[in-house]
Amino acid sequence: MGGKRYDRLKEIQSLDPDRDFLTIYRLTATYEFPWDHTRALELALYRTYAVPSIGRLLAETAEMTERPQKRYDDTSLLLDAVVEHGFESEAGRTAIRRINGMHRSYDISDDDMRYVLCTFVVVPARWLDSFGWRPLSDHERRATAAYYRALGKHMGIKEIPRTFEEFEQFLNSYEAAHFAWDARSRQVADATLDLMASWYPRPLAPLLRAGTLALLDKPLRRAFRYPRPRPGVRALVHGLLRLRARAVRLLPPRRRAHHARHNPEIRSYPGYPTGYRLEDLGTFPTPGLRGCPIPHQHRPSPDRTTPDPVD
Repeated sequence: MGGKRYDRLKEIQSLDPDRDFLTIYRLTATYEFPWDHTRALELALYRTYAVPSIGRLLAETAEMTERPQKRYDDTSLLLDAVVEHGFESEAGRTAIRRINGMHRSYDISDDDMRYVLCTFVVVPARWLDSFGWRPLSDHERRATAAYYRALGKHMGIKEIPRTFEEFEQFLNSYEAAHFAWDARSRQVADATLDLMASWYPRPLAPLLRAGTLALLDKPLRRAFRYPRPRPGVRALVHGLLRLRARAVRLLPPRRRAHHARHNPEIRSYPGYPTGYRLEDLGTFPTPGLRGCPIPHQHRPSPDRTTPDPVD
């Protein structure tokens, strides 16, 4: 490929998003926007905690409160194995078997599974629209929707949205109906913030926490009862991310794919390919016990009796 910044986008637009969705998604996620995709998918998973049935169950498993680094690493590596190797590869099939094996141990709501899938489609697109070196093209949005529709089918999820717009509509309506305060969900959210801060020198932790909170929208902050960030902090964080985007736009196109295993945040395994086996990743819950990393379908009613103290 040549060295012009938009050459890969031209390559993407020459492909069929309904047929070549894996190739397009791989080019987008691992060549065009690897850092942005990592941050956006972190935010996507973080967003799911605000649904009490998800946050409570994650708290009960203790995976995100006691072993957050391993939980983060295993989730990233399993999801990315499918991107890198494809649905029909041995590695891709192994990763999907592990994901499904965890989920099958529990009575899991299709609605919650569908919502988590929607966050993977919608949140990265929104991030790139705001902070990417270019916005996600319509071609890429179609391919992303097709990719996660295929992943959802492999996971046995029913009634999966067909288009990006349908994914976004489901996400918006689900969050409006289910985002609510829950103390256990807040524990998971706090533990995740602590994990993200641990990747950097300790004196920076308060700044990183404040910066992350500045990226949360109002409904998400209200669900966790986080205070409204100072306007100056929010403006600074958003401004720095947009400044980064302008700098990245000036760089030559990436020549090598960047996958999850290349991320410095992955710290549970010493190396690849000898550092881990896909079949060993994730949790191995006892059937019949709660502990699945995606929520149980019997959700208690959200606690809405106390007014939210944030706006």
